Amino acid sequence: MSPSRSVRVVSPTERRNPRTLGIDRVGALGALRLLNAEDARVPEAVAAVLPQLATVVEGTAERLRAGGRLHYFGAGTSGRTAVVDAAELGPTFSLPPGIVVAHHAGGPAALVTAVEGSEDSEELGAADAADVGAGDVAVGIAASGRTPYVAGALRAARAAGAFTVLVSANPEAPLAYLADVHIGVDTGPEAIAGSTRLKAASAHKLVLNGLSTAVMIALGRTYSNLMVEVSASNAKLRGRLVTILMEATGLAEERCAQALTGADGELKTALVCLLADCGPVEGRRRLTAAGGRVGDALTTRPV
Repeated sequence: MSPSRSVRVVSPTERRNPRTLGIDRVGALGALRLLNAEDARVPEAVAAVLPQLATVVEGTAERLRAGGRLHYFGAGTSGRTAVVDAAELGPTFSLPPGIVVAHHAGGPAALVTAVEGSEDSEELGAADAADVGAGDVAVGIAASGRTPYVAGALRAARAAGAFTVLVSANPEAPLAYLADVHIGVDTGPEAIAGSTRLKAASAHKLVLNGLSTAVMIALGRTYSNLMVEVSASNAKLRGRLVTILMEATGLAEERCAQALTGADGELKTALVCLLADCGPVEGRRRLTAAGGRVGDALTTRPV
């Protein structure tokens, strides 16, 4: 990049960390200890923004219940973190494709190799956000809080009437004005100045994992701390369903397997049948009346 096109990023993540000035002179174990000590600061920084994150969870769950979608937008490590979070919701919660969508600057190729200039394009961000609607949620992830790609995406999403969120590692993020909620995790200077794949990325993973998992809980895709939306596509997974039923009910394996068979392999139906001592037809009716939430289905008898 020529000097005329250079940009000096002002962010806590770009500052030198006084605690790691000697990281290149302490050997492997010493360097690892310094890195570990910095990593240990991340959970506390995330804990400080949980009230803002709870607001995002509630707003996102409300929109997904109404048929909306959750969109992630990011570049570099931030974008890759978002892609991983979105991709894992299908196997974990049987979430259908297209409900949580991760957009990475530069497209799939940029997941493994940097695509020159993609994160510096507001136009590319706006284009990737072209299908964001008023009932959707758009989450921009940018460690510095100033990435042009994220700016373009959030601006387009905001214009469409979507609920907009910025996740950054900069409490004074320049793009905060484009977000209805700014989750600025104060992770401070990185162990290696500007290397946001370290603390900032760890914080973003915790925030996105927390967001998506709490939304899935709110949508009734768990019972207690058990996954109850698992689809059994092979013998191993069918065995997992039986294990979940045993954990939830305390009943014997044979009884749980029979209930699963009687419910045509539907884990939630089998679980309600076992816990409410009812048949599959009533179990399904209860679940429908409870919006798919097992806990509510156990306390509300449909009329």
